[in-house]
Amino acid sequence: MAKTQLTMFSKLLLTILIVGALVFGGYYLLNKTSVGQDLKKQGDEYVADNGSDSNSSSNASTRNDRNRGGDDDDVVKIGVVTWGGYAGGQYFNEGFEASTNSRFYKDYGIKVQFEVLDDFEASRNAFRAGEVDLLWQTIDAFPTEVNGLSDFDPVIVWQADWSRGGDAIVARRGITSVSDLRGKKIAVAELTPSHSFLIWLLEAGGLTVNDVEIVAQATAIDAAEVFKSQRVDAAVVWSPDDILSLKAVPGSRVLESTRSAAYIIADVFMAKRQYLENNRDKIAKVYEGWMKGAAEINSNAASRKKAASILAREFTERGTALTDDEAAEMIGNVRLTTHGDNLNFFGLANGYKGVSGNDLYSEMSIKYTDLGYIEGRVPNWRQIAYPSFVNNASLNGGMHIAEGAKEFSKATKSDETKEAIATKRVSINFRTAEYQLDENSKYIIDKEFVNIAKAFGNARIRVEGNTDNTGGYAGNVALSKRRAQSVVEYLIREYDMPRNRFIVVGNGPDNPVATNDNERGRSQNRRTDFELIAD
Repeated sequence: MAKTQLTMFSKLLLTILIVGALVFGGYYLLNKTSVGQDLKKQGDEYVADNGSDSNSSSNASTRNDRNRGGDDDDVVKIGVVTWGGYAGGQYFNEGFEASTNSRFYKDYGIKVQFEVLDDFEASRNAFRAGEVDLLWQTIDAFPTEVNGLSDFDPVIVWQADWSRGGDAIVARRGITSVSDLRGKKIAVAELTPSHSFLIWLLEAGGLTVNDVEIVAQATAIDAAEVFKSQRVDAAVVWSPDDILSLKAVPGSRVLESTRSAAYIIADVFMAKRQYLENNRDKIAKVYEGWMKGAAEINSNAASRKKAASILAREFTERGTALTDDEAAEMIGNVRLTTHGDNLNFFGLANGYKGVSGNDLYSEMSIKYTDLGYIEGRVPNWRQIAYPSFVNNASLNGGMHIAEGAKEFSKATKSDETKEAIATKRVSINFRTAEYQLDENSKYIIDKEFVNIAKAFGNARIRVEGNTDNTGGYAGNVALSKRRAQSVVEYLIREYDMPRNRFIVVGNGPDNPVATNDNERGRSQNRRTDFELIAD
């Protein structure tokens, strides 16, 4: 029997019928059955979460563009650690997540997100990969990192805070001054703010890191644990580990903290220069909003309470359980810097004689290089500072002014014999029977003590004049006091240090540090002692 063959028209008609049946069946399945509704819902959710195929390349481009600079619709991602010093921005943002409830969005039309990156290496990798746009840094430690990040041209954008009690050195029973640390074991996280603090404190006490035994730790938390196990004599820790350490080790004490050493640890934010160039308007708004937030917290109790509540909620959600009171204590352990403070920090305010970012960065570049932690040339301050946003901001009013110098009450008689935290002995040469400073003596004071006096800005300073035993006793006592007073007058006149900060003592020949039987010993005894006294 012959085969029946379809004509071309019949084949076309059959194809149309089959396709129509499939379309109708698919439509019915998706729209008229529960299975179809579920499939549609899942598809909508996938598109919402991931973008359609047609948009996927666009989304990838947007992520890459943000890493290069991006457009103004991008979220500004800021990498931070568990620390109270970033409260200004987090309070202004109404939390850590990018949100339309944020004042950054309501006032400026931008979104900001805070990424908590407590792991140091992870935070730096995130910066390199462009996963965060701004990243926390401390200006004291930046010299040790800047060369390793040179491919990304990192610059310092603004200062967020000064540590004011958040960093501390705890010591076991029997250690009451820096001189007692000689030969002792000290746990410290190297190349961190803790390390910088220790270097400064040892110098204030006339010691160096070579006079102690450093027990290096990965983090300040590890340093606290080693101290609590009583395997070291002292440790540099972060709050609240200072309190926990004292509870764990009977008879231990806080030897010193950044409440007195108020101008050593400065938290700042760094960014890639190219990112800033591509996002100038957006970052200018972030800076301005951040400074408003910091100023409100500093000047208003209700704002401070709200900021503490935000920090407690956000850190608890991320695994670090905090009460509102504990978060308030964290904020209390810092000075949230204002716009005026940032003008000072970047050297933009006329007449400012306090500690600037340039001072700390340059000083620590030298110290860490001398200790062998830095190889090669460190970029100078002008190469790594990016003060554009601070310089161009328009923030006026009392709450935006810079912090003033601490006000000290007048020194009392008991302050003359009060226990010193640290003693720095400096040889200042006076002509026989004279007490006026010559230019060389001023140079020695500038070089040996002024930076310490500035760094420990909230501590009193006792200046003690000393002589050898040549001449009459009463005359030597009077002369030594006049010499100490000359030093104090120079520091007040040249550096605007508060008069009430100083305690002036004339010891005459009563406190020798060497023999008076030869000229070498006598020259050592003709000295000026600078002592830091807790206020």
